Amino acid sequence: MSRHRDFTNGNIWVDLFYFSSPIMLAQLLQVSYQFIDSLWVGNLIGANALGAVNIAGTVIFTVLAFIIGINNTTLTVLSQQKGKGNEEGVQTYVNAFVVTLSALAIVMGILGFIFARPILLLLGTPDTMMPEAIAYLRINAIGILFLVGYNFISTALRAVGDSKTPLQFVAIAVLLNIGLDPLFISVLDLGVQGAAVATILSQGFSFVYGVMFVIKKKIIPLKWPTLPLWSEVKLILNLGIPSGLQMAVISAGAAAIMSVVTSHGEAAVAGYSAAQRLDSLFLLPAHALGATVNSMAGQNIGVGKWDRVKQIATYSVIYNTVMMLLFAGLIVLFAEFGISLFIQEEAAVQFGAKYLIIIAFFYPFLGINFVLNGIVRASGAMYQILILNLLSFWALRYPLAYLFSEKMGEDGIGYGIGVSFMLSSVIAFLYYRFGKWRDKRIFS
Repeated sequence: MSRHRDFTNGNIWVDLFYFSSPIMLAQLLQVSYQFIDSLWVGNLIGANALGAVNIAGTVIFTVLAFIIGINNTTLTVLSQQKGKGNEEGVQTYVNAFVVTLSALAIVMGILGFIFARPILLLLGTPDTMMPEAIAYLRINAIGILFLVGYNFISTALRAVGDSKTPLQFVAIAVLLNIGLDPLFISVLDLGVQGAAVATILSQGFSFVYGVMFVIKKKIIPLKWPTLPLWSEVKLILNLGIPSGLQMAVISAGAAAIMSVVTSHGEAAVAGYSAAQRLDSLFLLPAHALGATVNSMAGQNIGVGKWDRVKQIATYSVIYNTVMMLLFAGLIVLFAEFGISLFIQEEAAVQFGAKYLIIIAFFYPFLGINFVLNGIVRASGAMYQILILNLLSFWALRYPLAYLFSEKMGEDGIGYGIGVSFMLSSVIAFLYYRFGKWRDKRIFS
């Protein structure tokens, strides 16, 4: 049985469920990957080491955000070629992505290694954490090619309709990291450097296994890389750069929101930080649906089935709303318990729980953003999505969080962010309904 799903025919409800579920599980494993890494470092080395890893991790996350942005382009380009039934086009652009992303990874790795200290100084890294942060960042810079390759193969597979195989790759990396972390950190006594080595070895093994697996099974047309045409590289960069900037906008917007939270004291910061960890779990279905509709809509746009694209959008919004409301109900029931898993200070727990309860029933609106932006992104309208994200974070979320918190105190943070979700979904819908994204053509 083919691992590829043809989204241009068949039951949309079935495709949504069976394709999004493995993506959601893979993202859950990714979240657990970071959580377990921090757990080992904090317990086996200490608080200073954990701080060093977290600071260096913000740099790595920024690079990863850019890679995720490029990978959104992979979904769009390859899914449209797949929808057209153009296997030669899929092979051509897989090669172009491999060469372009490899070159970018090598450049970013060299820059990250050379400029590790200046970058960490800009982030205000304390002197006590600087040596460990530099070591952690430099080792990860050496292994950045594995990180890029590991993510690209998974995204390319989803573009051609296979979301189950990438789940295997993530599971392998997570299980290896669980075993290698204590080995390198404690048994071999390598400390923070051991944590970094364990990470790149886990990702490296998963990447090599992934390459061998897809070549053997012929799931995607990988071949020995050849120099791509400039027109192919230009298309990738033209779509990939604004897509990467979208993620940078999101990252910077999150930092701006934190500046509002910090003005309300330590309890608010601790409670909000714990709530954000739970947020990353509650929003997994919405993130998974965004990636799912990108693949599904992309194949149908490639073959010109616009009525089916509309159906995918409608069904996905309904699916998202039902799931997010179910999660909202669970949050209301277990918010305080969930926050107390991370922190014990009474004031912080109360703030975090109240924030989650306030924000819970606004989650469906944020999910609508993910779904409709995924549909629009599938057409190749990356600059338009960048503008929508700029509006969402900098014209709505940050100003409203600030204004509501000024008027209502710390409770206003949740209400301000929630109202911004609602208004962002209205803007996303208006652009989806009346915007000219359907006129976008990335292939002649």
